[in-house]
Amino acid sequence: MSERLEMQIDGADLDKDDPVLEVSGLKKSFGGLVATDDASLQVERATITGMIGPNGAGKSTLFNLISGFYEADEGSVTVNGTEVTGKEPHEIAREGLVRTFQTPRKLEGMTVREAMMVGPQHQTGESVLPLWLSPSSVAEEERRNLERAEELLELFEIDHLATEMATEVSGGQLKLIEMARAILSEPDVLLLDEPVAGVNPTLAKNLAGFIRELNEERDLTFLIIEHDMGFIMELADPIIVLDQGRVLMEADPETVRNDQRVIDAYLGGAE
Repeated sequence: MSERLEMQIDGADLDKDDPVLEVSGLKKSFGGLVATDDASLQVERATITGMIGPNGAGKSTLFNLISGFYEADEGSVTVNGTEVTGKEPHEIAREGLVRTFQTPRKLEGMTVREAMMVGPQHQTGESVLPLWLSPSSVAEEERRNLERAEELLELFEIDHLATEMATEVSGGQLKLIEMARAILSEPDVLLLDEPVAGVNPTLAKNLAGFIRELNEERDLTFLIIEHDMGFIMELADPIIVLDQGRVLMEADPETVRNDQRVIDAYLGGAE
């Protein structure tokens, strides 16, 4: 058996041709509880990669470690060949990795359009000096960002909400706004934490279509945690399976669905 095949069977495929995200040996404990135990994986550029696992498998902890919201006890995270281990979330976002949350944060006092404008990275107008020295350049950049924001709102079919207060939209609509805002920052890899949790089947189907379109037309890379097996198995390939804080396996959806170790992990982790 080849070394590459062994890596695919025993855990994640760690021999990708063009990995945009590389995670090596991440460990995190909370007191005596080991949440992430030597987790290693790679996400190939321009793929939709799913991550599944039973309750308590460490999926959310791993996302928090990768995106800088938790500090790892051991291990490293690399984005586009740059190590980002220990960096703050906004610093990691500048390197090309952005994430959403299972429960999106509502931006108080903003319309949907204004909330979208929080998304773009490296806005010149964030610094005082350019506002004085080159106001026309700042205005042109803001115009371009607004055009892109409007384009994304239209893509996600929520442009009719542009002038609504962001705190007044539904939970499903808020998830679309959060994803659109994340894409406005032009990430190389977008981590989605349970994007269809609590949304109706029609919106879930539409969201899958948006993700496919962004992946196929813009080569945007996705890493998605999801408990809805029908959703993730139809959308993602490959699927990474996490169990007890470690990567159990990585394979195509059909192989994962029929693997006895995965079946045992879910039966053992059921609540």
